[in-house]
Amino acid sequence: MTLLTHELKASYAFIERNFFLTRRYWGWELAFLVYSAAGALSISLIGAESGNPRLLLTLIVGAIFWNYLSVVFSWIAETIAVERWEGTLEYTMMAPVHRSTQLLGSVAYAMAYGVIHTIAILIAMLLFFPDLAAANANPLTVVVFMVLGSFSFVGIAMLAAILPLLYVERGAQMTFVLQSVLLLVSGVYYSIDVLPGWMQVLSRLSPATYAIDGVRRGLIDGVPIGDLLGDAWPLVVMGIVMIPVGLWAFGRAEQYAKRTGKLKRVG
Repeated sequence: MTLLTHELKASYAFIERNFFLTRRYWGWELAFLVYSAAGALSISLIGAESGNPRLLLTLIVGAIFWNYLSVVFSWIAETIAVERWEGTLEYTMMAPVHRSTQLLGSVAYAMAYGVIHTIAILIAMLLFFPDLAAANANPLTVVVFMVLGSFSFVGIAMLAAILPLLYVERGAQMTFVLQSVLLLVSGVYYSIDVLPGWMQVLSRLSPATYAIDGVRRGLIDGVPIGDLLGDAWPLVVMGIVMIPVGLWAFGRAEQYAKRTGKLKRVG
């Protein structure tokens, strides 16, 4: 129990540090929030112009939930990049703290921040679309897929966090490219059926494909979770497999970085 308490306190320390980073760069955070809201509204206005309420809801759900997943992904995937920018990477990596403890704190903060960020965008949506309603929504389905989508995304984000560790100069750019690819193949704003065949294969490997489809069908059509097991089980498997794999791979990458001197601030 004492060991568990110590690890939880250490994880909270990383949550607190991320909060202080957000507060320090509040101007950039506000700018990113405005940009995200403007992007989501721009996409949603396409549905409004079409006069098709279902298309409007489809685009809004995709925009809002992708925003949540992308915020979670970014905070975890950019953990190393932020440490390097702050000049604290070597100190953090040499501290007597389990890496899983650090990542747990980063994941917890990423999810909390993602929820707050998404609520702000939802409020902006309601200001533009005050009559927006999903009368048939199934809240349980939406919550379940938000949780499953979050944890399945965590494993991929942990693997992405390795890139800035191994590639000092280009790692952060590579994580952004990966995030962009996930956006393209995950059916965020359209059915994956319109993609070329080889891209549809990639879409099946993205947890966002199943998470967004589950949230969309639960919110728009009110489909119960029992009827969406085809979307749920891939997310469960991805979460169970990818998180341990991500932790293991991150540990190996950390050992390599220490051995080859990649913890310095610049490459």
